[in-house]
Amino acid sequence: MDKIEHIGIAVKDLDASNQLFKKLFGTLHYKIEEVATEGVRTSFFKTGPNKIELLEATNEDSPIAKFIDRKGEGVHHIAFAVENIKQEIARLKNEGFTVLNEEPKKGADNKWVAFLHPKTTNGVLVELCQEINENEG
Repeated sequence: MDKIEHIGIAVKDLDASNQLFKKLFGTLHYKIEEVATEGVRTSFFKTGPNKIELLEATNEDSPIAKFIDRKGEGVHHIAFAVENIKQEIARLKNEGFTVLNEEPKKGADNKWVAFLHPKTTNGVLVELCQEINENEG
C-alpha cells in the first residue's frame, strides 16, 4: 500500500455536508459523482495532500444507508492507493484477510476498488484503490 488515498465519511445530506466541509476546509469540493452500482453519491475535497470523500446514500438499501442506520454519520472507511489491485487482493487473502469483492470494481474518482471486511481489520473498513488507466476504462 503506497499511501492513504482518501478517507470516506458517510453523510445524510451531501449538499448540506458540502457546505459544512467548504467552511471547514476553506475550499469547494472538486467533484460530485454518483456510483449507481453502490447506491451512493460522492463528493471529493482536497486539503493539502489529502482527499476526503463524502458519501450519501441514494437508496435505503445501499451500504451507506445501512451504515448510517447502525452507526450514524461519520468516518466510513479509509482508502489506500495500490499499484496493482489484483496482486494486493491476492496478497491480503493469503495473509488471512477477508476480501469483500474478489474482483476489483469501478468506484468513484476514476478508480478500481476492492474492500476488506472490517471484522478482519480491527473494525475498520479498508478500501484498496488503483487508478484506472485510459486503456482499462
